[in-house]
Amino acid sequence: MRLPEAQMDGLVGPTHNYAGLSFGNVASEKHALSVSNPKKAALEGLRKMKFVHDLGVPQLVMPPQMRPNLGMLRPLGMESIEKTPKELLHQAYSASSMWVANAATVSPSADSEDGKVHITPANLISKFHRFIEVGSTSALLKQIFPSGDFIHHSPLPPHAIFADEGAANHMHLCKPDDNHGTEIFVYGGASRKYPARQSLLASKTIAGMHKLKRTVFLRQNPVAIDAGVFHNDVIAMSHKNLFVYHENAYEEMNVQDLNDFKLILIKEKELSLENAISTYFFNSQLVSLPSGEIVVIAPQECEENAQARACFTWLVDDGHIAAVHYLDVRESMKNGGGPACLRLRLPLTPAELATANSNLLLDNLLFTTLCQWIENHYRDRIASDDLRDPSLANESIAAVSELYTLLGLKELAAHGR
Repeated sequence: MRLPEAQMDGLVGPTHNYAGLSFGNVASEKHALSVSNPKKAALEGLRKMKFVHDLGVPQLVMPPQMRPNLGMLRPLGMESIEKTPKELLHQAYSASSMWVANAATVSPSADSEDGKVHITPANLISKFHRFIEVGSTSALLKQIFPSGDFIHHSPLPPHAIFADEGAANHMHLCKPDDNHGTEIFVYGGASRKYPARQSLLASKTIAGMHKLKRTVFLRQNPVAIDAGVFHNDVIAMSHKNLFVYHENAYEEMNVQDLNDFKLILIKEKELSLENAISTYFFNSQLVSLPSGEIVVIAPQECEENAQARACFTWLVDDGHIAAVHYLDVRESMKNGGGPACLRLRLPLTPAELATANSNLLLDNLLFTTLCQWIENHYRDRIASDDLRDPSLANESIAAVSELYTLLGLKELAAHGR
């Protein structure tokens, strides 16, 4: 029997703010420079983790990175927060490591020729505020998965031809009771308005590094990219043998490559591209219960939208999923990340999961501890001008340093790369 896929969510950091740094992400641009609530954001994300845990799904916590990223600012001659240019300050304070769907590509051991779990951190070169995460992400993943069962690869070279944004453009399909599957890599099409963020060369290189047996490569539809589909997980969702996608997701798809699986096409007339993006319908989180049933964790925005709600209703009525749970992750949604953006899927065997750092495995005690830590250290309001306040920087670094001690993790050197 296949282990229910473990989940690892990013804990929202204390400098969560809206800087509008993600060109091509409609929600990020729309809410640029508005006031954020870091405490609310962190508690929303943590409650989602607890909800998944209570469903019986293994849930790990990925801690936030040190922000502001002084290790990035100091080599650039920035000796003080007060004198750092605003556009650079926004980059240094970004809490975007919360969206761990971009942290890495993870391939299960059953898919690889050497029988190992392969992990490649994404290079995230498309956006500078994300690129500065990569060194810390790599170091954290090695602390979380230290066992010899895991092969940790270096990120691909930081060049546009190797642009890689991790699991947000990667899917793993398999039969319900079989670990062996097919891995799908989605890469960018020739869009006009917004740049594509995943290259075909990057996808093929990762597939080769991971020694994968069965792969499919799909090209994003430029129409979708230009509408605001910056990652595949904004226009498609998958789990086990279920693959749900919008009719405008791909330029073309040979269904014969995927005839072992259940393909569900959602048409434009059923859910418009505009509504799919505004509600993050496809960025809902599919998880399997210990019983084997698949349920969906969807953003509350889907419940409030007639088309999105109707699509979920017929997915349940037709037996594709057992239930839909609508949760509030609005602080993340305003910055362009839904339930699926906040988590990295971990298709691990029980033995492999047992070797992961147990300090990060969520239980009732850790949940309570993290809630109290958030209450003690997080502000409930950050405006753009607050980033110049040295006390915010000091508070954030001290809080995250305390968290790493609580979790038994080695603090990352120089607060950055």
